[in-house]
Amino acid sequence: MVATQPDAAPRRSRSARDASTRDLKFQQLAGVLRRGILAGDWAAGTKLPTESQLARETGLSLTTVRRAYEELVGQGLVVRRQGAGSFVTVPNRREPRTRWSIGVLVPDTQLYYPRVLQGIEEALSAAAARLQLSTYHYDRREEELDLQFLLDSGVDGLLLVPTLLGLDDPAGRADQLMSLPVPAVLLERRLADAGPGDRTEHVCSDHGAGAYDAVAHLNRLGHNQIALLTRGNNPTEAAVKSGFERAMQDLGLPADNQHCAVKDRWDPDLADEYLSRLLDSSVTAALVFGDREAALIEGAARRRGIRIPEQLALVSYDDETADVAEVPLTAVSPPKYRVGRMAAEVLLRRLTEGDACPLHQIRLRPRIVIRASCGARLAERS
Repeated sequence: MVATQPDAAPRRSRSARDASTRDLKFQQLAGVLRRGILAGDWAAGTKLPTESQLARETGLSLTTVRRAYEELVGQGLVVRRQGAGSFVTVPNRREPRTRWSIGVLVPDTQLYYPRVLQGIEEALSAAAARLQLSTYHYDRREEELDLQFLLDSGVDGLLLVPTLLGLDDPAGRADQLMSLPVPAVLLERRLADAGPGDRTEHVCSDHGAGAYDAVAHLNRLGHNQIALLTRGNNPTEAAVKSGFERAMQDLGLPADNQHCAVKDRWDPDLADEYLSRLLDSSVTAALVFGDREAALIEGAARRRGIRIPEQLALVSYDDETADVAEVPLTAVSPPKYRVGRMAAEVLLRRLTEGDACPLHQIRLRPRIVIRASCGARLAERS
């Protein structure tokens, strides 16, 4: 008897609502059966219920049951024997399984994440794995519902960009995610200053290193008075600020020009205010997080008659829209595609190797893309 009714599904995420009801039901049934097989409810060699029996027990159609069994056959968990029925088989752990189902949970699909998703999709496609995407729109309640939806859909593993910023116990939340019934790899999220006690599997951009390299680049161009401008309430801000401060310290530069904005969203008036602060402090260069905010500073400079980069050099952080700014922005460019691809590859390796796979905690260093806003010489662009 199958214990879970697959058609009692939780609320779907917006990205999943286009899937047909029939597709959702067969995926859920396959997930229920898969978890039962992997948990040992049906031992290797055990005959599974016939399609007709399972259809009666669950109230699902024969077509839905048949597709669920075909899914398990494709995953190497079930074998069909002509005239005898469907039986549990023992997967060959030394050979990669095909048709893994991978759940991907991201806060949005705008700006930063399309390149991350492209990397994930290409890695999964190369492994004949299937992607199931949910987007929670930075809503904590929707995040929980979408995560449960992916689990109930029978995914084999998860790639997650979870909310950790602003939680009372981010370490506890990370432990919960690592204790889910399927393996999970975090993307662009890790516990800050957790040290050796961090047991999360993650692939992240090293945003602190990216900020460090931006300051070093500006310093090599002759700038000693360098400021940092940021937007608050962002998971990346703390690492950018830390990297900036460390670079200023290591390079022996004055640390009293750090003007960190705490507003969630900038506007032209705020840009005018922060430009005035920079000029009053005799700052000649600034690292601005992110591209939109740097473009607003350029607009404020134009209104004041300040020339960029001659009177103020700028480096933006993110490299999403930096190239279309009024003065194309030199930018710190996180390796978004590589983060997505490597995270997917780590998860597939863990699914294939199980506990024999070492824990991966990967940080990738962003690169500096040179454009007109910092006054770098052409030779430095190669």
